[in-house]
Amino acid sequence: MRVTAVGVVVPVHDEEKLLPRCLAAVRAAAAGCGVPVHVVVVLDACADGSAAAAAAVGEVATSTTLLTVNLRCVGAARALGCRHVLDRLGVAGTWLANTDADSAVPPDWLERGLAYAAEDYDAVAGTVEVDDWSTHDADVRSAYVAGYQDRWDHRHVHGANLVVSGQAYAAVGGFDPVVCHEDAGLARALIAAGRAIAWADDLPVLTSGRIRGRTPGGFSGYLRSLADDTAPEAVA
Repeated sequence: MRVTAVGVVVPVHDEEKLLPRCLAAVRAAAAGCGVPVHVVVVLDACADGSAAAAAAVGEVATSTTLLTVNLRCVGAARALGCRHVLDRLGVAGTWLANTDADSAVPPDWLERGLAYAAEDYDAVAGTVEVDDWSTHDADVRSAYVAGYQDRWDHRHVHGANLVVSGQAYAAVGGFDPVVCHEDAGLARALIAAGRAIAWADDLPVLTSGRIRGRTPGGFSGYLRSLADDTAPEAVA
């Protein structure tokens, strides 16, 4: 599968402190990608300095677009960013790389993702690594490590590390406008449609280990739930 351009979509809700780290990491990944990279930052109902932080970073890749919306919904924000990319670049040959504002992708994130495209995968579901465990008890970290499948064919789904071809994305209807688990929903739709997903462990994304996240039931909620042993499934 030949990729001619990549769109990186970053939904943001009050992330002025971590957003610069995210965009700096995307910039490094875009530099080694080999195709044009268009970044869309979707500033959703931000009441802090996220917009100023994004503007201060400047151009991240071939182009950088800041969209300011009031959706209050990560699924809708992510879908809007993807639609913006596909409207601009077209569906054929375009890959959509999704990450989160509290995360930092590795320098070879896009390069490795496109290598899977060359192997005819329709999507790549990558793993994550927690950046700081200091806000959690040791038993929470132990429970997380024990239950996390950091290996090939892991079956975890993270919006912070989800890459999909524009054609596969459009064919299954894209992200649902839901307040959480839009990433798992897209993965389920891809599986149901018979699309090939690389459940990869070689492009891990660093993500925040904070206790209070920006979406209900998101990754931070999963970490909190480990403290009382009521963790929901983290597998699509």
